[in-house]
Amino acid sequence: MDSDWTLSQHARCIVAEYLSSLHIGVDQKGRCTTKYLFKFIMKLNVAIYRLSRGKVGGRMRGFKVLLLTTVGRKSGKVYTTPLGCFDHQDGYVIVASNAGLPTHPAWYYNLKSNPQVTVQVLDNIIPATAEVLSGEARTQAWQQVIASAPSYADYEKKTTREIPLMLLRPNR
Repeated sequence: MDSDWTLSQHARCIVAEYLSSLHIGVDQKGRCTTKYLFKFIMKLNVAIYRLSRGKVGGRMRGFKVLLLTTVGRKSGKVYTTPLGCFDHQDGYVIVASNAGLPTHPAWYYNLKSNPQVTVQVLDNIIPATAEVLSGEARTQAWQQVIASAPSYADYEKKTTREIPLMLLRPNR
């Protein structure tokens, strides 16, 4: 019994050390908080997407997933976020839904501050410029989004804010 507890403690220490090496954060007792676990899962998803060139993680619920790499507006750190995307004649549309929460996602503010991004779609890595769609362009893109992924219409119902749509236009 005592050896099982020791083995369990040892395994927990190994996991905590590994997670710490990934800079996702662990408390003093070696436990991950939900926030840090979510960050770890995101980093794992990004790594698998990159390693497989989008063969794993490149589609979700019937639509494409891209990796959006931005620079933090406050920190200056580089962040990569997997996001659902929709083809557009001028590039790709991404949706700043934040699952219908009352605030925009952090990556949206990063794009507003610095619209120069890198996008990976499957095995294609593309420098791009982000712009907020408005007016008729937004209306048309929104119809395409909710036709392809009806869950975004549910997010719209959950919030009072207008959900921004961003066009990622490849740099030529």
